[in-house]
Amino acid sequence: GGGGGGGGGRRGRGRGFCHLALSPPKVKTHLQAQTLSAMAVGHQHNHESISGAFRSIYQQHGVVGLWRGVTGAVPRVAVGSAVQLATFASAKDWVSERQWFRKGSWAAVLAGGMVSGVAVAVAMTPFDVISTRLYNQPVDADGTGKLYRGFLDCILQISSREGLLGLYKGIGAVYLRLGPHTVLSLFFWDKLRNIVQHQQPPGL
Repeated sequence: GGGGGGGGGRRGRGRGFCHLALSPPKVKTHLQAQTLSAMAVGHQHNHESISGAFRSIYQQHGVVGLWRGVTGAVPRVAVGSAVQLATFASAKDWVSERQWFRKGSWAAVLAGGMVSGVAVAVAMTPFDVISTRLYNQPVDADGTGKLYRGFLDCILQISSREGLLGLYKGIGAVYLRLGPHTVLSLFFWDKLRNIVQHQQPPGL
């Protein structure tokens, strides 16, 4: 079980890192934060489209500019994957040991996924907040952030000005996004893993 969890964790982190490399989340953040000037909150980058956002960032700051602020997303992926599988396995075993649900039943798997979803939201929200602040801050001509110097500076500023709870802004929305995804992903992963294990010849 531990070996499978470790392998799953490594694969999960690998997929997350590939996603970051191939799809810069900075563009998504810029576009989602953009709105009418009368109701705008935070810095507005005023991109007209996805292609326009890529073109604008590239022309101003080069390829590196597309991934500026990713220092908050890399630990997010690593921590999220590790917490997801660790809490899923522990919670699934815990509810089975207390005979709330039969070991290996779909109810035990769903319960483990629900607990894991909460844990993932708690673990990842601070990194989501930091990443969003870094992605969306205005930058100088040389690409230096005007509000935060980097990952650690962003943590310190948020903690000192807004308190530790400032790192958990939007946790409800984070859970609504990650909770169902975590439950369904782990449920189908567990069921498919069991199918493969049952089809393997004895001794493998």
